[in-house]
Amino acid sequence: MKTSDFSYDLPSELIAQHPAQKRDQSRLMLLNKKTGEINHKKFYNIIDYLNNGDVLVLNDTRVMPARIFGHRPEKDESIEILLLNHKGDTWETLAKPGKKLKIGTEIIFSDELKAQVVDISEDGSRFLKFIYSGIFEEILDRLGEMPLPPYIQEKLEDKERYQTVYSKEIGSAAAPTAGLHFTKELLKKIEEKGIEICFITLHVGLGTFRPVKVEDVTKHKMHSEFYIIRDDVAKKINKAKDEGRRIVAVGTTSIRTLESASDDKGYVEAKSGWTDIFIYPPYKFKCVDALITNFHLPESTLIMLVSSLSTREIILNAYNVAVKEKYRFFSFGDAMFIY
Repeated sequence: MKTSDFSYDLPSELIAQHPAQKRDQSRLMLLNKKTGEINHKKFYNIIDYLNNGDVLVLNDTRVMPARIFGHRPEKDESIEILLLNHKGDTWETLAKPGKKLKIGTEIIFSDELKAQVVDISEDGSRFLKFIYSGIFEEILDRLGEMPLPPYIQEKLEDKERYQTVYSKEIGSAAAPTAGLHFTKELLKKIEEKGIEICFITLHVGLGTFRPVKVEDVTKHKMHSEFYIIRDDVAKKINKAKDEGRRIVAVGTTSIRTLESASDDKGYVEAKSGWTDIFIYPPYKFKCVDALITNFHLPESTLIMLVSSLSTREIILNAYNVAVKEKYRFFSFGDAMFIY
């Protein structure tokens, strides 16, 4: 399987620069994973395609204002730091320009926040130990910026539009964007229809979005991300599996979490830990039956994952139809329901 097998042509004007005016007014492509049949709806129509008894699994992570700017002592410069993962008492970060930051280098962000480089990984990530007085999250909220993807050039006026309405557990460097389409009102209607809603947590790192730089897909290495599946959620999912009900994942982060914690029969274990699962064709899903997702970058690990739920040919055909129909792509773009 080659990385280039997952390429498609995308005109730049179809990359969404801002969210839809109302979250659930995005377009929704319905894709039958077996036949490839395609239908076009609005996202609020999703309720008509979820069945009584389905379990809808959402990722309740909350995005940190993870982009902060500092400088070395007595240097007139700007060093950009992007927080990725919290590991022990250090943070894995991306630094720009990184070449200035050797082990032992101090970075000053403000009077209340400094950091020291304590390690450098093989891929160039800098591990920082932060020095501060007070509550780190509150300081970050004052100093940090929302880490929008580089393909979004327009300024986001309302930071909450890069958060899901159910975001709760702070720790992500990027939003689980499939969930951005839900409103509280739509979720209430979904529950009233008899669909169980469950929340898992996976803190999204930028490793999910890093380009695949090898042509042989099997040689790509995913970065680890931290996840949590609580006991009550595992019990609900396992009961649904016993009763033959569908597990519908919202977003690739939810699907990766569930598949990481499932046994061969699709039963989920209540646990927390790190996952670097990389799903690409051919892959036999153990837990998840259907997926709500956005449209992903060409040659990305995410388009490989969604291809695994159907076939590469069916997914690429759907993407080409989306281009022809002028769907909006990527984080603030439209959605697809693969069922």
